[in-house]
Amino acid sequence: MNQAVLILYYSRHGATQAMANKLALGVEQTGLTARLRTVPEVTNNIGEQKSKVPEAGDPYVTLQDLHECCALALGSPTRFGNMAAPLKYFLDETSREWLSGTLEGKPACVFTSTASMHGGQESTLLSMMLPLLHHGMLICGLPYSLPQLHTTVTGGSPYGVSHLAQKATPNALSNDEISLCVAQGKRLAMFAKKLG
Repeated sequence: MNQAVLILYYSRHGATQAMANKLALGVEQTGLTARLRTVPEVTNNIGEQKSKVPEAGDPYVTLQDLHECCALALGSPTRFGNMAAPLKYFLDETSREWLSGTLEGKPACVFTSTASMHGGQESTLLSMMLPLLHHGMLICGLPYSLPQLHTTVTGGSPYGVSHLAQKATPNALSNDEISLCVAQGKRLAMFAKKLG
């Protein structure tokens, strides 16, 4: 069994990256390795070249990361109720992996961040599941046995972890959001172990 849980995210201002780090904490508490990866920006300027290596932060994802993972957590800020273009751009390039069944039967979860309470968190989470279902992945949400889902006034849903970026401290996760991120990481890793 591959031991790495791939946590693949795009983060514009750091909130989604903060969530990814907490999911990684949950994964590693189970004894599995969390592999944090991001995607490059996309541009409509044809002449502009992006570096193949990020200037800071986690490395860019490669298709090999998909082959080597035992599970996948996919995270993005909300863009009009959907995932951000850089993450979608990467997923659109995975047809060969789809045809070969690279991700088939592996567990997956999704997470998102928005700047407003009703900014499309749930529609983003649901739409992020669609390419994962096409890849044959098994979606792992959050159960209501987690008390934070009953009490949170920030982020969190049964579809996956979410974060409400408050204006004063947009990247600061609430205690409920941290607990749910860690729980999501643990749950994803638990399923990876059971299916491995």
